[in-house]
Amino acid sequence: MLPQISTGTLSSRARLTSNAPEQQLDGKWHFRLSRSLRGAPDDQWQTAECENWDEIDVPAHWNLQGFESPAYSNHQMPFPLDPPYPPDANQIGDYRVDFDTDAALQGHRVVLRFDGIESAAEIWLNGELLGTTRGSRLTQEFDVTASLRESGNQLAVRVMQFSDASYIEDQDMWWLPGIFRSVTLLGRPDGGIEDIFIVADYDPATGAGTLDVKVAVQNDVDARLTIPALTVDAVAKGPIEVGLVEPWSAETPTLYDAEISTASETVQLRVGFRRVHIEEAQLLVNGRPVMLRGVNRHEHHPDKGRVFDPERVRAELSLMKRHNINAVRTSHYPPHPEVLDLFDELGFYIIDECDLESHGFEHSEWRRNPSNDDAWREAYLDRIRRTVNRDKNHPSVIMWSLGNEAGTGANLEAMSSWVKAFDSSRLVHYEGDWSSTYVDVYSRMYASHAEVGEIGREVEQPAPITATAAEMHRRTLPFIQCEFGHAMGNGPGAVAEYWDLFEQYPRLAGGFIWEWIEHGLATTGADGTRRIAYGGDFGETVHDSNFVIDGLVSADLEPRPGLIDYAAIIAPVRIVVAADRSHIDVANRYDMVSLDHLELVWRRVVDGVEIAAGTVDAAGISPRSRTRIPLPESTRSVVETALADVLSLEARLRVATSWAPAGHVVSRGEDVRETVITAPEPTAGLTASASHVGAASFGVVDGALVTLGALPIAGPAVGIWRAPTDNDRYPGWDEAEKPPFADRWHDAGIDRTVSRFISAEIESASLTVRTRTGTPIRETGIEGAFTWTALSSTDVRLDVTLEPRGKWTSDWARLGLDFVIASPPRGMDYFGLGPGQAYPDSASGVSHGWWNVERAHLTVDHVRPQESGSRREVREATVQTDAGSLTVRTLSQPFALTVSPHSRKTLAETTHNADLVADGNTYVSIDLAQSGVGTATCGPGILQRYRVAPQPGRISLVLSTAPATV
Repeated sequence: MLPQISTGTLSSRARLTSNAPEQQLDGKWHFRLSRSLRGAPDDQWQTAECENWDEIDVPAHWNLQGFESPAYSNHQMPFPLDPPYPPDANQIGDYRVDFDTDAALQGHRVVLRFDGIESAAEIWLNGELLGTTRGSRLTQEFDVTASLRESGNQLAVRVMQFSDASYIEDQDMWWLPGIFRSVTLLGRPDGGIEDIFIVADYDPATGAGTLDVKVAVQNDVDARLTIPALTVDAVAKGPIEVGLVEPWSAETPTLYDAEISTASETVQLRVGFRRVHIEEAQLLVNGRPVMLRGVNRHEHHPDKGRVFDPERVRAELSLMKRHNINAVRTSHYPPHPEVLDLFDELGFYIIDECDLESHGFEHSEWRRNPSNDDAWREAYLDRIRRTVNRDKNHPSVIMWSLGNEAGTGANLEAMSSWVKAFDSSRLVHYEGDWSSTYVDVYSRMYASHAEVGEIGREVEQPAPITATAAEMHRRTLPFIQCEFGHAMGNGPGAVAEYWDLFEQYPRLAGGFIWEWIEHGLATTGADGTRRIAYGGDFGETVHDSNFVIDGLVSADLEPRPGLIDYAAIIAPVRIVVAADRSHIDVANRYDMVSLDHLELVWRRVVDGVEIAAGTVDAAGISPRSRTRIPLPESTRSVVETALADVLSLEARLRVATSWAPAGHVVSRGEDVRETVITAPEPTAGLTASASHVGAASFGVVDGALVTLGALPIAGPAVGIWRAPTDNDRYPGWDEAEKPPFADRWHDAGIDRTVSRFISAEIESASLTVRTRTGTPIRETGIEGAFTWTALSSTDVRLDVTLEPRGKWTSDWARLGLDFVIASPPRGMDYFGLGPGQAYPDSASGVSHGWWNVERAHLTVDHVRPQESGSRREVREATVQTDAGSLTVRTLSQPFALTVSPHSRKTLAETTHNADLVADGNTYVSIDLAQSGVGTATCGPGILQRYRVAPQPGRISLVLSTAPATV
């Protein structure tokens, strides 16, 4: 049995916008689900009565319409690797719709178009088999002229959940069968336009544009091309010189409205002139090097799956633009065709990926991999032809990607050969070809920082004598990370360190974060509330749990902290303030445009009060250049008594765009001057006892804080553990032989420490409590000295000294002091980095200021609960609860503050955010040291510089309380 390709379909062609008539068949269809092909009724279902069937929406996935359940796996196939055979347990969906043909179509040749059916289908019209489909995310067209009636048509589609095609559609996503993209009848007039391929080239040396036009017209009549803005009116054939043009790029997405017409049909196109090429191992667009600030994008809607929603997609892409993203890899299939129109319009560099992945064969060491099996050759070629032909007129597409994680083999090489012969205006991408013998860019996933640095230096170093011809060729190619920075849960970390390398070495052309959106599916819980589900929540026996929850935005397009961090890292403007505030150094990191479209606004705030503001002129700063700009004297005067003096600068849009309003902030820079608080002298006459120090009361048995004023508060406990993040639960690729950090921490016992009271010593107005916090089974521990001093009737000073003892077997997650307030949190105010969370290796998207945080934003509502919500470099904070507020000020170094309505134990033991139950307490952590978050779910773990080795700690604080406000 040979693997099948689509049968009965027309040759693939470009998606065209035409004035020819068409008829949408979307809407309510009759539907019947069978458990298997053998179990499907043999009842002439194509034409028989179907009034007793169910109804289903088209487009839609049947398992999101109440028919069975979805299933998620990453690279695990949900059935045995037995190509090309699908399993017997294989749901079959029979679709029927009855319709009359629109009058406008009658008399024409008519084509029936399906834009997406997962995974394979038989297509019947009026009892006649039109053909079959393969390629779930690829367009399929059938000539139905001979079968179509004026009225009483019966269109029947039998869809298989799994097929031979499933072996090469093993992408990291939900298995969602059904007709999930539109179904359309297209009228094809005599002398109509069948296909168009326009290559709009731009010559960066002259600024001139050239059109290479190929038009397939029925009956070989001539077509004319008109582009009014360029005064073009010519026969649509061959090279056409159009003179000076404005080039298309992601930064300047200039499009020209064009028409190609015959006497019977007019097709509208939007043409963008641009040239993609490589010189000296650099990726160039229009003669200039470009940096790909990218993301990988799956199509996903929490309620609709991969069904296209035009308003939501525009909102998605606008959100990307507002966060400085300029490139998208369409992982791992071509998106809905209208998405390409938006890429062109808004300005993105696109790696358009073929609907191809055979990742499951990794589990058999790639034996019988279709990529190297001659029997699959035509299936591979059919997929790339359909991908390229559909999207070939889009200027945003700068690379064709052969697919993803399909190993290596002759079939991939054949795909590349076809692409290069068909379209030499773009580059060929495929990450699996590490030798780079049949691709135009060297692409990798999750290479370590050290390796990326080595790759960047390759063209600067002489080749070793033993270098092969393939290696020498690879050195001539630009390098991209098609996946890096796995945005799963709290993360990714150390993205800035990658970007520093990208900026340092010209060969490195950027990368694409994995990934843009979390693929959670919305469900309704037993209590009627909305829940977000992941793998295993639908009873799948083979699944990859929450590995599908790995995006920079939630399934509902809510930005995660990782997106805020990434936007700052990749910002096209970098502003550095001189230490004396005499000037700023501004780096224009745009590839094509000056900074004339931006204004630089500065603002000086001292202890929360703005004392000066203004603008500086950034006009004329050319792309990829640096300029020094003087600052006015009013930015520099010293306020001796200020806790903090913050000078902030923002690069803002001067005028509104289609994706952001005027004033939108593109980038930030700042300078901070801080003064260490001097503790007030204790009020005369204050004394201390074993149970009281000023406003603080203590437990006589353990010396722990019980109340502070009227606030019920316990602590401080020494904390060195955190609720594991997703990254903590996976071994980093740099330490694949070692257990994940979560396991190391558990083995070392730091997740279940036990404290022992040693002594309480009274001296004048101070009480010193000594404790030892140890790990079970082992001898390791931390000795702590906590000295409480009464400063006034409301304020107490706390001086802490922590000393580790014993031989520790693991780094720590953090080193901190944990308090529990017996009252629910309301929010907090603080001075430090904000307004969102920050960790040592993911703190680019925050800035110093006086921030207010509402209760809902104290932590991040991750679908799988985990550690989150840390605010770093805090100097002063007030935590509000229903019972009153706690104010903490540092007398020494800044600290990291985490405030949560949930304990770390609860977070670690709860698998879904909808199941988190607040216990009525407020959990406050003051951390002296914190571990980074890394990207160990895919890629390196926590870099050494961001780990917390067992270490001593010291800090001095002032604590006070106030009653709750109504």
